[in-house]
Amino acid sequence: MEMNREKQESSSVEEGRKGRLTLPLALVTLISAFGSSFQYGYNVSVINSPAPYMQDFYNQTYIDRHGVPMDASFQTLLWSLTVSMYPLGGFFGSLMVGPLVNNCGRKGTLLINNLFSIVAAVLMGTSEIAKTYEVIIISRVIMGIYAGLASNVVPMFLGEMSPRNLRGAIGIVPQLFITLGILVAQILGLTSILGHVEGWPLLLGLTGIPSALQLLTLPFFPESPRYLLIQKGNEDQARKALQRLRGWDDVDDEIEEMRQEDKSEKEEGHLSVFTLCTFRGLRWQLISIVVMMMGQQLSGINAVFYYADRIFLSAGVETNNVQYVTVSTGAINVLMTFLAVFIVESLGRRILLLAGFGLCCGSCAVLTLALNLQNTVSWMSYLSIVCTIIYIIGHAIGASPIPFVMITEMFLQSSRPAAFMVGGSVHWLCNFTVGLVFLYMEVRCEQGMAHGFSSKLVISGSPLCTDPSRSYP
Repeated sequence: MEMNREKQESSSVEEGRKGRLTLPLALVTLISAFGSSFQYGYNVSVINSPAPYMQDFYNQTYIDRHGVPMDASFQTLLWSLTVSMYPLGGFFGSLMVGPLVNNCGRKGTLLINNLFSIVAAVLMGTSEIAKTYEVIIISRVIMGIYAGLASNVVPMFLGEMSPRNLRGAIGIVPQLFITLGILVAQILGLTSILGHVEGWPLLLGLTGIPSALQLLTLPFFPESPRYLLIQKGNEDQARKALQRLRGWDDVDDEIEEMRQEDKSEKEEGHLSVFTLCTFRGLRWQLISIVVMMMGQQLSGINAVFYYADRIFLSAGVETNNVQYVTVSTGAINVLMTFLAVFIVESLGRRILLLAGFGLCCGSCAVLTLALNLQNTVSWMSYLSIVCTIIYIIGHAIGASPIPFVMITEMFLQSSRPAAFMVGGSVHWLCNFTVGLVFLYMEVRCEQGMAHGFSSKLVISGSPLCTDPSRSYP
């Protein structure tokens, strides 16, 4: 009985140690998420507030070159490209994931990726001095490549470094930093800070700071142990990396688990994207990832953020205060994603995913009704605000963070890079589609609704404008 008790105590101690979040693991999680995922969110939202001033810069530059103002349709096209080139670059970045992570490692890819961000930050920050709007569009492509790599490599890197019982919580941390990036961009984009005619180049250029910090600090942390053992065949380095991350020397169980995975995968070999798409054994996993990624982006989370200012304006919020109300929705997004970090392990991925998409679906249905009735029923405008907040909550707890966690857990080492390439490509292509067609869909809706929501809140130039009192060519 004494021996059994000792075994049980030893087992319970081991289980407790497996679930411990050590300082090295916490630091590498924060550095990876802040230096990479934060950038993704920051650049989604950073051109929202300064959009009117950037459009003025586009027009003035065109006048200086040609002596005549820019045609309104041409400016709409340019701004559509400015918005949509970011997700298009993200698509190209997703295609680079497999070759880079297999040849340079997960940590090595993140370090190389920082160069894209720093170059893009310098170009965007000096675009006004150089009097060229083309540089901004090109920089958005470069920044998109960075975000496409970061959005796929960071979840893969952290998922492979985390103990099994913390994999879900740590896997949501990148999404938490994406929402933090959105919120920080909204705060810095306030007209009282950098969202004005002199401040927007600095606002765009600040994106290089997190990358510079990651470039300086990440080399001091270990590479993914799974990559070191399974793909590089270096058990000594993998063992040292695990010992540092776990905080104790006895990592034989995890090493043995990796050996077994390596043995089974050597029989199959590493799967390319084409092989993954034609492999029957992973067909349902692949379909699930594609559907989740399409639902995540085509549900219109970016469009909802674009319309948030006008929904609040229609509810009677003063023009001077609407930016602060929009920032509050960004704060709600951060808080709910932070909550998801703590509940994902207890509730499970499936429940959060279904609950998140369910809230998004229900709130969109009610929002559509409220927007059509708010001109005749006064309190419907307030219902629109509530629906927008519920939609953001639904996306924050399920639709945004869970799909990337699922890729890490549903695929093994041999197929994981290819799975992230497929999932990331679908993610960014859908994002690109929404960003490109959004302006034109809005114009069509405004033309077709004589008394509806859009006609009441027409803002020329772009759906991203936040100051409806101004008129732009």
